[in-house]
Amino acid sequence: MIQQVWAVTLMNLRAIPQRLGASLVIVIGIAGVVGVLVALLSMARGFQATLNSTGRPDRVIVMRGGATDELSSVLFREQALIIQQAPGIRMGSDGRPLAVSEVYMLAGLPRKGQTEPANVVLRGTGPNVLQVRSEVKLVEGRMFRPGIYEVIVGRGARDQFAGMTLGGKLPLRDGDWTIVGFFDSGGDVHESELWADAETLMQAGKRGAPNSVTVQLESEQDFARFKDALTTDPRLNPGVQKEPEYYSSRSKALNGLINGLGYTVGVIMAIGALFGSLNTMYAAVSTRTVEIATLRALGFGGAPVLVSVMIEAMLLSLAGGLLGAAISYVVFNGYSVSTLNFQTFSQVAFAFRVTPDLLWQGVIWALLIGAVGGFFPALKAIRLPVVEALRSAG
Repeated sequence: MIQQVWAVTLMNLRAIPQRLGASLVIVIGIAGVVGVLVALLSMARGFQATLNSTGRPDRVIVMRGGATDELSSVLFREQALIIQQAPGIRMGSDGRPLAVSEVYMLAGLPRKGQTEPANVVLRGTGPNVLQVRSEVKLVEGRMFRPGIYEVIVGRGARDQFAGMTLGGKLPLRDGDWTIVGFFDSGGDVHESELWADAETLMQAGKRGAPNSVTVQLESEQDFARFKDALTTDPRLNPGVQKEPEYYSSRSKALNGLINGLGYTVGVIMAIGALFGSLNTMYAAVSTRTVEIATLRALGFGGAPVLVSVMIEAMLLSLAGGLLGAAISYVVFNGYSVSTLNFQTFSQVAFAFRVTPDLLWQGVIWALLIGAVGGFFPALKAIRLPVVEALRSAG
């Protein structure tokens, strides 16, 4: 059995150069399916990775109870002060709690090459924010000063929006704000934001209270103690979440949308590639009707013929899958874009991530298309009566 499969498969593969054009239809068609599928899914994977990498488990964000995000949360100033005095918060070098009351606003700025404004997050924060978020580093310029219309800009926002130059002016709240620095936060979601002094921003935006408080705990184990102190305080009605949990939840809706779109497009293209594969393999089998009939007359069984035709189709599909995976990796892996997160109504900059598991998914899709595309032509070949096939040669 195995020897017969090997013999027929070799014969089929040696005949590929004689029908190179038809074989390339399978390879290129499946490369397109795999390339598009992997590219779309890598977009969702990059967006998810950006939000999932934001925050640390020993850092906590506190919002109003029932608020689903910072935009819909408001805390009174007195409540913010109570939160910053809760137990479990790490003290800074100046003896004060590592905590910042923050204001979350949206501002409209045009992206590069566009004129229509897109929403960017304008975050008002405290002067000690670089101690609270120790992963954030100023890479150019200096920190904003309290009481002055100055902002520092994340690396992702700098790459995506127009006019992001050191010393440049941005028309934000109540006038022009000067860009005095750029920061890097390791590729997380904060790199899509603009940061300014919270008190200055609240005055400019005519706001009287912060949206949230972010604190750095002594350790992750202090979370329960910190949360219990806030939730049992009758003056508060807080929503307390570890940062990774909060930011991870921000990606679920858009990830679901992109994944659904990716698989829908992939299925539609796979159906087209499947028909292309069927036509090509039917044609290949038809041109070898006499060869197959001769083999069967010599004692080759139907099963080896069926398996060998399927192997040929799957090898051509595998070549297409590998080609599509390679193209998607070279073109899209690390490619930076920004998109609207409709849970926060703001632009989030992120990079496509073509991960090994996505490449494997693409190859498996290619092999499945090849298996189905080769099965029916192979079935036709073994069902054709030997005598009838030999007579057709004459």
